[in-house]
Amino acid sequence: MTAGETKPAESARSIAWARRRQAAGRVWREFATDRGGLIGLIVLAIIVLLAVLAPVLTNEADLNVTTTELPPRDPPSADAWLGTDRNGVSVLLLIWWGARVSLLIGFSAALLSVFIGTAVGILAAHFGGWPSTILMRLTDFFLVLPTLVLAIALAAVLPRGLGTIVLAIGVASWPTTARLVRAQTLTIEARPYIERSRALGAGHAHLIGKHVLPAVLPLVFANTTLVVANSIIAESTLSFLGVGDPSRPSWGGILQAAFSSGAATQGAWWYLLPPGIGIVIVVLCFTLCGRALETVLNPRLRGQG
Repeated sequence: MTAGETKPAESARSIAWARRRQAAGRVWREFATDRGGLIGLIVLAIIVLLAVLAPVLTNEADLNVTTTELPPRDPPSADAWLGTDRNGVSVLLLIWWGARVSLLIGFSAALLSVFIGTAVGILAAHFGGWPSTILMRLTDFFLVLPTLVLAIALAAVLPRGLGTIVLAIGVASWPTTARLVRAQTLTIEARPYIERSRALGAGHAHLIGKHVLPAVLPLVFANTTLVVANSIIAESTLSFLGVGDPSRPSWGGILQAAFSSGAATQGAWWYLLPPGIGIVIVVLCFTLCGRALETVLNPRLRGQG
């Protein structure tokens, strides 16, 4: 390849990246005009930052029930701002470290769910025929199954741990994404530039990788924020029902321990409210961000706004 052939290729690549940066900047400016989405993003950033810095700002050894010196089920005080649990461990510390587990499972399960759903949706819409029929019947099968029941069954059969919870939630929650991506892919496949690419001899990998996937990704990204919120709720539900990972604190696990120890009947509100409020705030923030992204990335919704 000569220098003259290399320069046009590099120039086209630089132009493509420049357009992507401009598009990203435009999306951010429009997203910033949505007050609810911006507030949700700021609160999420703070929560994620605190969760990441938990090993730096706190001592994990204080979660050990055998070394704690605080009285059990003690109301909020200067020593424990949110009181203590049934074992004398600070509830604030449990919430702090539980955020790491809940967010980790939420993000991981959402990525697994979105990956499976995106792959199934694109392949079903692109190839059509019998591959589409098989993939969509498989999607319908998982869609009619109760997501929570399927996740509980998988979590109960497989060895208990974070990986099992991620797998159970991800496998049980991908059909909605698959149907959404399939509908968007069918719209993209009908566009003229796809027909021109096919006429010029473009293969399946080129069409999917260069045209379909980049056009679908904005919708997938917006949907991911909503899937993360659903995954956090699913993880909290599984932990509350006793099929989570008992070796790590999570918000659902804290709620389960509080109810099983009679915190509700004994008036230990500081043991019940913080994990529930944490779940509500995080899910609400992800929902606000997802709705704001949908408004920005969907021209019809943006027009209505």
